[in-house]
Amino acid sequence: MKLVIAVIKPFKLEEVTDALIKLGVHGMTVAEVRGFGRQKGHAQGQPGDEYLVNLVPKTRVEVACAEGDAGRVVAMIEAAAKTGTVGDGKIFVLDLETALRIRTGETGNSAL
Repeated sequence: MKLVIAVIKPFKLEEVTDALIKLGVHGMTVAEVRGFGRQKGHAQGQPGDEYLVNLVPKTRVEVACAEGDAGRVVAMIEAAAKTGTVGDGKIFVLDLETALRIRTGETGNSAL
């Protein structure tokens, strides 16, 4: 199993969610987060009265999936989240050792 973590621009969430649903993803976790990448934040305010915002608002999307589905999940998120501008985000893929559905006790892929 794999855990796909995507950090995207907040206004792209609906497109990413719609794309993942069309792909057949059965669940995801979404959180509002803040952070920075290579751009180290951005300037905000009026000219002459600008200040640096180090932590930029982002949205974190997590999808647990079968190992064979991870490539399609990543490709779908990339296509839906891409604007072609600085700050589009990142996608990370991690090995997921186990998953357990609390209600039924199912484990592994059947818990997803």
